[in-house]
Amino acid sequence: MLATLDVPYVDTRASDLVWTLDHPLVSPLALTMAGPLELRVLGASHQVVFGDLVETVACLPGRPARLPGDVRREAGGWTYRFRATVEELPATTLRARVGELRRLAAEPAAVVAAFPSDPDAVTALRAGRLDAGAVGWSTWHAYPGAGQLVTTRTELTR
Repeated sequence: MLATLDVPYVDTRASDLVWTLDHPLVSPLALTMAGPLELRVLGASHQVVFGDLVETVACLPGRPARLPGDVRREAGGWTYRFRATVEELPATTLRARVGELRRLAAEPAAVVAAFPSDPDAVTALRAGRLDAGAVGWSTWHAYPGAGQLVTTRTELTR
């Protein structure tokens, strides 16, 4: 699904992001269901809901910025693993990568949100493994003003 967001784009950067598993649900600007997953776009950030687990990567006022590279923990009977990478990219490379991300919108288990004021500002989420023993998803956040692409991958295993 491709969603054009009807909100002003405010550029941010990876160093402003917070990762958490305990933030309350935020009203999404776009969302899609992928099996047991709810993939929620919050502008230049996301929430993924799986049962009682709510993964949030967002700018959260009042919380210190922290986007860890690798996290493992037990969560609701699952082993949760989160990985994040931040790439610093020249504008032409970022634009090409955003073009690839926009193509994810054709996939049924994905949502891509774009801001009309900047064609390179997108947030994309895609469900990955969805079976009895594992659930996974990936996200991408493009910040053209900073020349950054943040990629996250999450897997829950029994």
